[in-house]
Amino acid sequence: MMIPVETLNTLLGLGTIALQIGTVVLVLLYFSERANGITSFGNLIRRFGLWLAFLVTLGGTVLSLYYSEIIGFVPCGLCWLQRIFLFPQVLLLGYAAWKKEFFIAPYIILLSIAGGFIALYQHALQMGYVGSILPCPASPGADCAQRLVFEFGYITIPLMAFSAFLFVGVLMWFLRKRQS
Repeated sequence: MMIPVETLNTLLGLGTIALQIGTVVLVLLYFSERANGITSFGNLIRRFGLWLAFLVTLGGTVLSLYYSEIIGFVPCGLCWLQRIFLFPQVLLLGYAAWKKEFFIAPYIILLSIAGGFIALYQHALQMGYVGSILPCPASPGADCAQRLVFEFGYITIPLMAFSAFLFVGVLMWFLRKRQS
């Protein structure tokens, strides 16, 4: 049974909002812990943070492939660049979570920053905030500026990707404290 695209888009829009709220909570928690010491929620994040990051990147990868391979949305050149920075994180985070190796955090942060900048640029392009400063190395039938998803008046596929990159990056920034 295939979920209707409109329903999937709405669910992913809600998931994107949850990631955005989660990112804000992590940033606030990070700074409040610096002032007040470690909280039990912070310990919980430290314990399961690698697994959470793994699940977010795995979900992003699976959904990206679902949209292109099952639904038939042709990924544009900027989408492919975002995938280049997302797909390896699944393997790296899966291995790091399994081995409980927090040294991976700076590498994941770097991949998330690079993918996040591309996603944010494409979102701005799709929203009309910027003109195309780079040619879109589009696949046949794909246009980097075309909005295939538009939920809640601001959520596009690139914004979903940006939210995931930002959440994972902030989560890794939070987990870097564990190394200290």
